Amino acid sequence: MKTTRSLWVLFILFSTVLFISSCKKDAEKSRLTVYLTDAPADYDAVNVEVVGIEVKASSDPGDGGWITMPMAVSPVVYNLLEFTNGMETLLSTFELPSGKISQLRLILGDNNSIVVNGVSSALPLEVPSGSESGLKFNIHADLIAGVEYKLWIDFDMARSVVENGAGGYILKPVLRTFTEATSGAIKGVVSTLAANATVQAMNGIDIISAIPDPVTGEFLIRGVPPGPWSVLIDANNGYIDKTINNVIVTTGEVADIGSITLSQ
Repeated sequence: MKTTRSLWVLFILFSTVLFISSCKKDAEKSRLTVYLTDAPADYDAVNVEVVGIEVKASSDPGDGGWITMPMAVSPVVYNLLEFTNGMETLLSTFELPSGKISQLRLILGDNNSIVVNGVSSALPLEVPSGSESGLKFNIHADLIAGVEYKLWIDFDMARSVVENGAGGYILKPVLRTFTEATSGAIKGVVSTLAANATVQAMNGIDIISAIPDPVTGEFLIRGVPPGPWSVLIDANNGYIDKTINNVIVTTGEVADIGSITLSQ
């Protein structure tokens, strides 16, 4: 009887050790989640194929230490113009050991196209390092155990699509990354829909653009570094531009500049 009781105690102790060890390993992990969003451009559609995403969780200065993250859908062609004004799509979410990550790499395919005035044409991809090695971002983030780190990749379509001089277009990706932990946002409403306006937030260094919703006039500019910004409402159709100065952006908050009415 004593032997059975002793074995039972040992079993409980062993199970407890395994449980604590498992909990400790889980607690040492962090989750990296990557989203795709877009700064708008005046095209009908810009379709880009994303085939992979990798993160470098290593101090190796060479090309080692890359970890392939599982894609939410792969490969997939995204119309980037569907992800403006705060819209986004999930690219990948993955558990990593807590600690430092230094770079992210987005790998694009060749199945890219653009639609202008209802006409679709191929959009050849030009990347300095080649599409196989991908587009690299320096992020230098600290992943804290048990905490999810969210990162957005933002295509600047107005600068990424370049006319080739022969009536066609080339995709030369211009991208930026941002996180909720290091940025804020600016929102508002351009109530004068007939002005067909665009919006630009400027701080003397960066320019971040948005196109108001054609029905509601609402716009949202995300990933704005904290500090004072000027917001230019760039009007068309005979309406007068308007600038709102000293818009203060705070990390983790949305600066609401309200409704803007334009005059002729």
